[in-house]
Amino acid sequence: MRSLCVFCGSSLGRSPSYAAAVASLGAALAARGTRVVYGGARVGTMGVLAEATLAAGGEVVGVIPQHLMDDEVGHDGLTELHVVGSMHERKALMADLADGFVALPGGMGTLDELAEILTWAQLGLHRKPVGALDVDGYWQPLLAFLDHARDEEFLRPAHRELLIARPTVDALLDALEAHAPADGDAPDAWVDR
Repeated sequence: MRSLCVFCGSSLGRSPSYAAAVASLGAALAARGTRVVYGGARVGTMGVLAEATLAAGGEVVGVIPQHLMDDEVGHDGLTELHVVGSMHERKALMADLADGFVALPGGMGTLDELAEILTWAQLGLHRKPVGALDVDGYWQPLLAFLDHARDEEFLRPAHRELLIARPTVDALLDALEAHAPADGDAPDAWVDR
């Protein structure tokens, strides 16, 4: 993967393990020569990701809506910073710039980004790998929900497999690199169930 889009938060979270995992991801991506694409902010785990990646010699591309730049949360030391008009434009450009996606622990915005990119994969709009770094079991409730949706036949088994979750940075990055889209990713499987 030449470029990975990382969804993360504007807060640091309660546990120091979240920021530590984010910093580890940034350093690992820089070491692998993988460019980071993210939400462009200097706050929370977004800021930790950018700083760790840059400190390790990596490239970081930020995409941020103008209203957040106006609130002075944009990072001004990135390799590239794209200022867009809306959150919708932000997500579309981040997706276009990336070869894959990773969600880190975060809140509503992170969940929104992850859900949308998984939906796009389900609909066949992209065939890029999507992962979640499951720091301290953070994503277990979401994974249980997806299993429940599959078991209740609201989600095809192949679509349940679209989200690759691993507890460590290296395990997740290796799984994303090895990703091969399943047959259920094909356009003839767009419909739920």
